Amino acid sequence: MNQIRKSPINTLGYNFIPETYLPKGKDEYYLRNQQYRNGLHYRHLTAYEIEMLVRNRNTSDNWNNIIVSDAFNPELVQDCKFYGLVRIGKLEPYYLEFHNLRRPVGLYNSTIISCDFGDNVVVDNVNYISHYITGNEVILVNVNEIDTTDHSKFGNGILMEGEDEAIRVWMEVCNENGERKIMPFDGMLPGDAFLWARFRDDNTLQQKFKDFTQQQFDLKRGRYGTIGDRTVIKNCRIIKDVKIGTDAYIKGANKIKNVTINSSADAKTQVGEGCELVNGIIGYGCRAFYGVKAVRFFLAPHSQLKYGARLINSYLGENSTISCCEVLNSLIFPSHEQHHNNSFLCAALLQGQSNMAAGATVGSNHNSRSPDGEIIAGRGFWPGLCVSLKHNSKFATFTILAKGDFPVELNITIPFTLVSNDVTHNKLVVMPAYWFLHNMYALARNAWKYGDRDKRINKTQLLEFDYLAPDSVNEILDAITLMQQATGKAYLKSTKGNKKFTAEQQIEEGKRLLETKDPLVNDLEILVDGFENSSRPAQLIKVTAAYHIFKDLVTFYAVQQLIANSGKQFKQLEEQINSIPAKPVLTSWMNIGGQLIQRTAINKLVTQIHQGKVKSWEQVHAFYKDQADKYPAEKFQHAMAALQTVHGIHLKKAKPEQVQQLLQQALAVKTWMVEGIYESRAKDYKNPFRKMVYETNAEMNKVLGKLEDNSFIKQERASLDQYRKTIAALSRRMQ
Repeated sequence: MNQIRKSPINTLGYNFIPETYLPKGKDEYYLRNQQYRNGLHYRHLTAYEIEMLVRNRNTSDNWNNIIVSDAFNPELVQDCKFYGLVRIGKLEPYYLEFHNLRRPVGLYNSTIISCDFGDNVVVDNVNYISHYITGNEVILVNVNEIDTTDHSKFGNGILMEGEDEAIRVWMEVCNENGERKIMPFDGMLPGDAFLWARFRDDNTLQQKFKDFTQQQFDLKRGRYGTIGDRTVIKNCRIIKDVKIGTDAYIKGANKIKNVTINSSADAKTQVGEGCELVNGIIGYGCRAFYGVKAVRFFLAPHSQLKYGARLINSYLGENSTISCCEVLNSLIFPSHEQHHNNSFLCAALLQGQSNMAAGATVGSNHNSRSPDGEIIAGRGFWPGLCVSLKHNSKFATFTILAKGDFPVELNITIPFTLVSNDVTHNKLVVMPAYWFLHNMYALARNAWKYGDRDKRINKTQLLEFDYLAPDSVNEILDAITLMQQATGKAYLKSTKGNKKFTAEQQIEEGKRLLETKDPLVNDLEILVDGFENSSRPAQLIKVTAAYHIFKDLVTFYAVQQLIANSGKQFKQLEEQINSIPAKPVLTSWMNIGGQLIQRTAINKLVTQIHQGKVKSWEQVHAFYKDQADKYPAEKFQHAMAALQTVHGIHLKKAKPEQVQQLLQQALAVKTWMVEGIYESRAKDYKNPFRKMVYETNAEMNKVLGKLEDNSFIKQERASLDQYRKTIAALSRRMQ
């Protein structure tokens, strides 16, 4: 039976804060007065103004509780019902216009309960607005319900005074069983979400994160909902317990409940038709429209939900777009793209710069008795058309999956790899360095566009968009050793039969074959273990080419960092080189929400949180900034360690001719890359199956644009010219 409570009509609009939670000596308006400090002088209505309001068919339970500014115009208030304390700012005979919606300033045809209004607002046909504070020049038109409860949390995963733990809102990211759940809060960064979701066996750390979140907010009951200056809300049904920033635009939403909508003049947020948003945080500059459904969610700044997308128990990082599809229980780092109605993502950690193709089903996790599987994918994860994956699976950076149904769990440790399911021969086929061999244009353009499209205003976390960075380079180094061993093992098996060899012997033999580019390698079936949870073979292809590309990439990475840290004066370069330790050490790195941080630094942060030296999320965010400042120098040291590991070159001890050779090798790699960018795009113009839909080359050029006019290719060629000059200048300085 529904519990319908009856109360005296004269109490409507009063006693917002239960007496139990009112501090001694305070009234129910004490928090409201703290929120609403606009500097206006208010006064009571005059007898004439009351008479005019009554004549305009307005009613109030107590006209003494309607207080107004000196510029109040009672003629602009018509057909309204007032209950409780209502404060009204300036009302002047103007009309406000926004996107061709023109409405006169004033309050019309509305029921208003205990609200504050700024100057020159439009409130027209709002059936019910209760306990809200609006800014100046706000437009509210055709809204069924706008109200706030005394215990509203505005989407934050906190508990107000007297609330039971059972009602706390959690986001159950990464795993459907809820054991990686985190509490959303306004201002949460992807790094925060990651740290909280990962260290699950550290009970002290988990409790600290929970405490950080609770202490970040005032837990007293009685906060009013707010609508910032110049915000427009029209043709909506239910807006309940929602905090809305300035300059937001909300139109045609079905329901928004327990949500913070951040918006500003510099980063406007929009919510459009048919949206239903419950228990979440929306960042600055976001857009959600056309039938979006989001529940227990976090939409980080400058991200979009569109065209019926469903986002549930998930964190979506900055500068991301999800359209049409369904995403559940996932933690997604910045720059994610997922546009297609029939793609599905569930119980996943995607570490940025990812793209989900149509039909991709990264959610076939019910291959055990309970829904407790997970998928972890490094930066640049691209599952292709109609890919189906099994949980648990794990992928190195910039893994691309060819179209297919992958029947069992995968653990792909080699970066920049194309993974294919060869059904005909019943084997897994892995092509390392695929991007550099066959799609350099996409790899380079994506790295550029992510940085170019980073619209964040708050750049507390330094996001890494370059495909060559400590995370991918460490995987390259491991892949080089893996390819050496797999090649040596295949060769020794083909020549020595079943004789046993140590891993060191296999590596040594494989290295000899790969370094000399022995053509015998092309005839070997090179297999790897542990890439797939099955007994069928997993084969590496194009190993010789990939091996040398990976070695060249380490050279290029090292010179890139040398250039980035060289400065304009030779003294700076000399100091940088002299900073290289006698024995450079490869460090382990973690992708913390798109920011790469050394594992030792993360361990230190965790220790400081345990010890109480880091006491808040604000201090955690200060840690991110500090690591961002250190990153260029640490990345340089990492590059120098990688260079010595692969090529045996210690830059501080290297002979001049070695340095010159290194610089020229890097220039050759850059030249090859730019040529690869052009050639991979040129295939679209040369392939007869692509050309056959055009009657003439002129028509093709009109539709696709001329290859010679491609702005990105032009940009990369100009970059190559500048790179030549930089290498030449660096070469002179280091002679």
